[in-house]
Amino acid sequence: MEHTEVLVERNGQLGHLILNRPKAMNALNHAMVLTLARALDDWETDDGVETVLISGAGERGLCAGGDIVSIYHDARTGGNSSEQFWRDEYHLNARIHRYPKPIVTLMDGVVLGGGVGISAHASHRIVTERSRIGMPETGIGFVPDVGGTYLLAQAPGELGTHAGLTGAMVSGADAIVMGLASHYVDSAVLPTLVAELSERNASSVVGRYGQVAPESELAKARWWIDEAYASDRVETILERLASVGDPAATATAENIAAKSPTAVTVTLAALRRARELTSLEEALNQELRVSLRALRWPDFAEGIRAQLVDKDRNPQWQPATFADVAHDTVDGAFADLGPGELDLRAPADDEVVG
Repeated sequence: MEHTEVLVERNGQLGHLILNRPKAMNALNHAMVLTLARALDDWETDDGVETVLISGAGERGLCAGGDIVSIYHDARTGGNSSEQFWRDEYHLNARIHRYPKPIVTLMDGVVLGGGVGISAHASHRIVTERSRIGMPETGIGFVPDVGGTYLLAQAPGELGTHAGLTGAMVSGADAIVMGLASHYVDSAVLPTLVAELSERNASSVVGRYGQVAPESELAKARWWIDEAYASDRVETILERLASVGDPAATATAENIAAKSPTAVTVTLAALRRARELTSLEEALNQELRVSLRALRWPDFAEGIRAQLVDKDRNPQWQPATFADVAHDTVDGAFADLGPGELDLRAPADDEVVG
């Protein structure tokens, strides 16, 4: 087969999509998004395809997020190629969520940002003991997208708020508790599971290998997470975290305080707004508004520079404090885009489980 960034394979009744950029931890670029979308279109009406599988090449994980190079260029120069990438990516996220055939995603290893978008909206979401899943956007001056605000807003208690503001990676067991994944499987059986998907019903195969997940460390911390994050003000959350008296809570306060004040503040507002939305599509519409505004924040280019370009890990945020984040900046992030709206719509008979 010709070497491509997405391998499109057929094996029996299984259509298999393999993200194939292992040296880049399978980071998504625009061409990959379009290839995934075309394959889903083709297979929807192909009676020979019963199940779709999405996995990543290599040993490191499914996908480390979006390819940040072109986005960094746009953030620095005022370009707009990122806008079309996000539009197509968000359409793909919604497509996966509504796909009429089972989609099995192997959330094995690292799954970050855009990787969550192509996996955590599927019908069968498999995690393992190696899974490390996260939405790390606040660390680069950005806000969770690809439907991440919707997923995090639906997590029990304030677990999603904690994950969204800190950008911390969670385990497979944590992902099960948070609703980001549906099945916990030992990584050693994944090759056998994949082979059986070519011949048998997806639910029966995944159910056969599914195990009871280990205890979630994040769930054990809910006693302080739920209390500390039950506020719509970042400053109040930081004060509560610092006063808990638990070393993990103290470290969490320091973690958030080091992030972009603008990104953290808007992320909190986005998560609170997402709780009131009734569909993934509504959340994606909101996320495009925020993403396009965030692209022009000075913090986005600065965050990418500090974390991924110069790697000095010393971003100079503007503004530097939470108190100085302007209300107009937060409110403006959610302003309607007019004719530029994404305008995704859920089916009229959609019923959303909160």
